[in-house]
Parts: sequence; C-alpha cells; structure tokens
Amino acid sequence: MTGGRRRRLGWVWAGAGAVVVSAVGFTLALQVFGERAQVLVLARDVPVGQMLKPGDLRTVQVAAETGVVPVADRGTVLGRRARVPLVAGALLAPGQVGTSAGFPPKGLSQVAFAVEQGGAPPDLAQGEHVAVLSGPAGTDAGPVEGAAGEEAEDSSVVGTVMAVRAPESVGGPRVVTMLVETAAARRAAQLDHPRVVVLPTEERESP
Repeated sequence: MTGGRRRRLGWVWAGAGAVVVSAVGFTLALQVFGERAQVLVLARDVPVGQMLKPGDLRTVQVAAETGVVPVADRGTVLGRRARVPLVAGALLAPGQVGTSAGFPPKGLSQVAFAVEQGGAPPDLAQGEHVAVLSGPAGTDAGPVEGAAGEEAEDSSVVGTVMAVRAPESVGGPRVVTMLVETAAARRAAQLDHPRVVVLPTEERESP
C-alpha cells in the first residue's frame, strides 16, 4: 500500500470513529517510558462483527501505557465481536471489541458491487475514494482511472473502498465493498454493470 493510500485509509477510519492503532507508531511513541509490559496485538485482519478467536491475537512487549489490552485481560476480549475493522499488526484497544458491531457508523452503510473485468483499475485498493456508476454490459474498456468529472452522472455513488475480493474464477468479477452514505445505498444497489472511477484526493477534501 502506498503512502497516499495509507493517508486515505487513515482518513476513512478516523472519520468513521474507529480506533485503529499502528503497532509500529504506538511502540515508538511509548519508548519514552521505561517500564515495559506484554500487550495484545492483532495477528491477522478481523472483519467487523466477527468473533475474536485465540489465533487472531499475539503478544508484543511495549513500554507500559493505558489504552491497549494487556495480556492479563486476554480472556475478556476473546469471544467478543470486532466493533471496527481490526488490522493485522495493530495493538488491540478495549473499545475495538464488544457485544455488537460499532461499524459502519451512523449514517453510513456498506455496499458490495460485482465489478466486471475492465470496470475498475487493476490496482484498486482499500482506502481509495471512488465514484461508482452504471456502465455498458460486458465492458472491456481498459482500466478506469482519474477524476469522475463529467462521467460522474447524477446516478453515481461516491464512497470509500473497504475491501476488494479477487475473482473466484478466471475472467469473473471482483467484489468491491464500499462505505457509502446510507441515503445512497438503495441507489447503489440499482446500478447496472457498476464501473469504478478513482477520485483525486482534492475531490474528497473539497467542501
């Protein structure tokens, strides 16, 4: 993942109210303290709503600090559900697990699109800010990139890519999961042969 995509992804989760802690950054920040303690870190990605299992966690030693789950509290988080997307390598925070999912946040919904070949850039990745619009059946135009501009019609849906699943068979569609405004979810579900256009950063930041 490039630096630009990391910045975009960080914006998504911060805006969604999720607590995503970078294991590397957190460890460096805590090195100012002398005492060290064993805490829990994610061994692999855990999607929202999935129950936390022993294999999902490992331990790491960092300078003692609050806001993360110590090894002694492992039993209190196992069997609880991920309230936000949990990322491998991140330190586990108490608020990231609970009895129910806290994601997507109020006013936003997750929508999945089956995108045919040629309907999205080949390197489309988590964290991209995109517009999705209807395209011609069986589109085999090259990768779609750049600003939506005049292409982004009133029927398009703007959101953030949360996951991209590879085709189950050669030539099959990719499944792209997006976070969109709930008010646009029904319109998103009605798009025929969805086509994904990656928006420039300034499109996201403009008022």
